[in-house]
Amino acid sequence: MRQIGIGVVGCGVISKAYMTAMKRFPGIRLAAVADMRSAPAEARGQEFGVPAMRVDQLLKRDDVEIVVNLTVPLAHTDVSLAALHAGKHVHSEKPLGVNMTEARKVMDLANAKGLRVGCAPDTFLGGGHQTARKLIDDGAIGTPVGGTAIFGCPGHERWHPAPGFYYLRGGGPMLDMGPYYITDLVQLLGPIASVMGAATRPRQERIVGNGPLKDSAIPVEVSTHVAGLLEFASGAVVSIMTSFDVPKHKHTPIEIYGTAGSLLVPDPNRFGGDVALAKTGGEWETQAHTHGNTDGEFRSIGVADMAAGLASGRPHRASGALALHVLEAMEAFQKSSDEGRRIRLETTIERPAMIPAGLPTGQLD
Repeated sequence: MRQIGIGVVGCGVISKAYMTAMKRFPGIRLAAVADMRSAPAEARGQEFGVPAMRVDQLLKRDDVEIVVNLTVPLAHTDVSLAALHAGKHVHSEKPLGVNMTEARKVMDLANAKGLRVGCAPDTFLGGGHQTARKLIDDGAIGTPVGGTAIFGCPGHERWHPAPGFYYLRGGGPMLDMGPYYITDLVQLLGPIASVMGAATRPRQERIVGNGPLKDSAIPVEVSTHVAGLLEFASGAVVSIMTSFDVPKHKHTPIEIYGTAGSLLVPDPNRFGGDVALAKTGGEWETQAHTHGNTDGEFRSIGVADMAAGLASGRPHRASGALALHVLEAMEAFQKSSDEGRRIRLETTIERPAMIPAGLPTGQLD
C-alpha cells in the first residue's frame, strides 16, 4: 500500500493526539509540521521525529499530499484555502469555517481544483458508533422515531491553558461540541431537514482556571447555552442541548428511540464506549462491538480514510460536504433563536458509508 504524506499545520494541544494516532494507520505517514509560531512546531517536530518549518514551506513540499489543519477556528478558512491553492487535499479540525459563508469558500475552491476536503469530527468512525449504526441499519430498534443528544459542562476555562478562542466567534458549545453530536446523529439517522433552537449567554466574561493565564478574565462573544430540536428528513425528531453553563448532570450522551426499542450511543467525542439496546418491554443489554477502532485514541481516522479514498477512488466518510451540512444545522440554532422560527436547511447529505463490520483496528476497507 502506498503511504500518503501528511503535513500538520497547527501544533497546539490537539496536535499530539492526531500525530500519535497517525501511527495506527499504515496508509498515512507524518511528513512535516508547521505552526504560525516556531516554538510549538519545533517541539512537536522533535517529539515525533519530523521536520518543523513555516507554513509556506510545508505547503511547497512534494511529500505532503494532505494538509491537516489544526489551527484555531478563526484561522481554519485561511489555512485551508492556502493549502488548496497549493494543490493539497485538506482535512480540517471542526468547524469547517466559523460560518457558512467562510466554509463555502473552502468547498467551492476544492471543487474547482478537483481536491478533497475532510473535516473533524471523525469519532463517528470509531467502533462504538459504527456498532450503533449497524444496529439501527439492521432494524434492531425498528424505525427511528426520536432521541436526545446532551452535552453540558461548566466551561473549558477550567482546564485549558489558553481557552479564549472557545468564547470568540467560531467558538461556543454548539460549534465546539455540537459537531461530535450532530455528525454522529447524521450518520445514524440521515440528513437534517430543519432546526428549532433557543440560545443564551448568561455571562459576559469567564475566569481562566489554570496555566499562565490563571485568574485572568476572557470575554464571551457567543451563546454558551444552546438547546433545541433537530428534525430529520426521515421524520425522526431529536432534542439537543450543548452548554458551557451546566455544573453537573446525569444525562447520557445520545439516546435513539425506535418503534421496537431504544439505543444508548456512547460519547461521540470518543471512539469506543458501550452500546446498549433495550427492546420494547425489555431491559438494557450491552451489545458486543461489531467494529474495530475502539481501544483508545484514533483522532486521525478521518485522515486515514481520506487517504484510503484517494488510493481507491471511493468517497471518504468524514467529508467536507458532511461538515458543511452539520455547520448549517449548528448555525441555524442561533438564527432560530434570534428570529423565533423554524429554520429549514438548504444543504443535504447522504449518510457516509458504514465501515464494513469485522475489520481489524486500523483497517477501513
